[in-house]
Parts: sequence; C-alpha cells; structure tokens
Amino acid sequence: MKFNAGFIYVAPNCDPKQQNAVIPGESIDLYVYGCSAYSQAEVVAKSLVEEKGCTAIELCAGFGNDGIARIQKVVGPDVAVGAVKFDLHPAFGFKSGDTVFGK
Repeated sequence: MKFNAGFIYVAPNCDPKQQNAVIPGESIDLYVYGCSAYSQAEVVAKSLVEEKGCTAIELCAGFGNDGIARIQKVVGPDVAVGAVKFDLHPAFGFKSGDTVFGK
C-alpha cells in the first residue's frame, strides 16, 4: 500500500501554486508546498488530505506553536501532523513563525 505525505514550508513571497513539487516513490509519494502565510498553509493542508489522500503532514521549522495547532485543527485528529522545530528561527531574524507568518 502506498503512503501519501505532505511537507509544507513557510517563507516570504512563496506561492503554493508556484512552489510545489511531488517526489514520487515506490512506497511513498511526498507532496511539497511553499506558503507565505499560515492561512495559505491551512488551504494547502486541507487539499493534501482531501485531494491527495495524505495521512501525514510535516511542517518546516518556520511554523510556531500556533501554526502547528492551526494545521492540526484544519486537517482533524485522524491526520498525523509533525514539525521540525526552532522556537526562534535563524532564517527569520530569530523570530517565531507565529510572528512572521501568522496572518
């Protein structure tokens, strides 16, 4: 059985319609999307579950605690949501993603 998973990253000026890729594999297909705000990431996460059949979503270190919770809420309890974690991200001036992307 094939496993479908998603990876969402946040960075300034990303557009998930432009910053996206599928990495196909024999046992897993990984859908990767870049977003510029949590609100975009919520739409992408919901789409990953409903349209791509993803049962797991990994979030980049740009997501703060609020961002992680927002994604879990939108996909529901049956989807595993994990996150790489920096409390203060070095690429974003040592700020939390909640401050930078929580639009």
